[in-house]
Amino acid sequence: MEVFSFLLAAITYQLIVYQGGIVGGVSWESWWTHDGISGPAFWGLINPEWSLCNKGRRQSPVNLEPQRLLFDPNLRPLHIDKHRISGTIANTGHSVIFTVNNETATAYEGPHVPVNFSGGPLSYLYRFNEIHIHYGLHDQFGSEHSVEGYTFPAEIQIFGYNSQLYSNISEALNRAQGVVGIAILLQLGDLSNAELRMLTDKLEKIRFGGERVSIERLSVRGLLPETDHYMTYEGSTTSPACHETVTWIVLNKPIYITKQQLHALRRLMQGGPDHPKAPLGNNFRPPQPLLHRPVRTNIDFRSKQNGKACPSMYRDVHYKANSWKQH
Repeated sequence: MEVFSFLLAAITYQLIVYQGGIVGGVSWESWWTHDGISGPAFWGLINPEWSLCNKGRRQSPVNLEPQRLLFDPNLRPLHIDKHRISGTIANTGHSVIFTVNNETATAYEGPHVPVNFSGGPLSYLYRFNEIHIHYGLHDQFGSEHSVEGYTFPAEIQIFGYNSQLYSNISEALNRAQGVVGIAILLQLGDLSNAELRMLTDKLEKIRFGGERVSIERLSVRGLLPETDHYMTYEGSTTSPACHETVTWIVLNKPIYITKQQLHALRRLMQGGPDHPKAPLGNNFRPPQPLLHRPVRTNIDFRSKQNGKACPSMYRDVHYKANSWKQH
């Protein structure tokens, strides 16, 4: 009954909004959460424009199964520019998000020097836009992507948009090959990544929803683990409106986060100082069905494991040209 009442209220509100002609002025951001009757199972019902969240066939995140990986010899190394950028880290009430500041010049790189992504499975140049941090309130879960059912305490997602076809992230989210998401899984350890520390050192200043603080000279490339290996598939954003325009690249090695850093994350709250609401943690979407999507990798599995060769695209793709003879 409680669920029905909530959905009825949401539908009624939508009708009022549409009839009143003020659709453009409505923000749906406060209508979804990661749990309860406004959680992932209901995203597609709350707002008609989020229907992909429930009906989509290429949703993210997914559980990665090693036995289903397909080696693709054409996958290239991923390239990310090394120079540092400045931006703002914020507690949005849904997640911890670092957004690049494209409006300021730096004394080191000059004005408006974007960090670009290329290579890997990408056919275009992508421009860095945001970093999202997903984490759990306990060490046993927190990441959105999982490997053979195993979840990590946290996951960093680095997003960029196709700057060769689209002018900004908002346009790219709705268009084909618009967005790339690079997923880095975080494992508990004694020594943290230096760039991750730049982010977590600021958490005390964004303890409540809506708070934000500047970060100077962050290296996006420095967040990545020391590996060229990855898995890639076509998926979606992991929050409403669940746009199916994301090429996901999941790196095949974690970076480390300390207990102290996880504790700082778990102190963050969804609401403001007067009404803190619930902790921000557990801000992850459950795995979605992979269905018939291939998950490709640049890890060469041609060497036999347990006497059985892993699948490879070497064997699957053959081209033969017909000869032309004059009669």
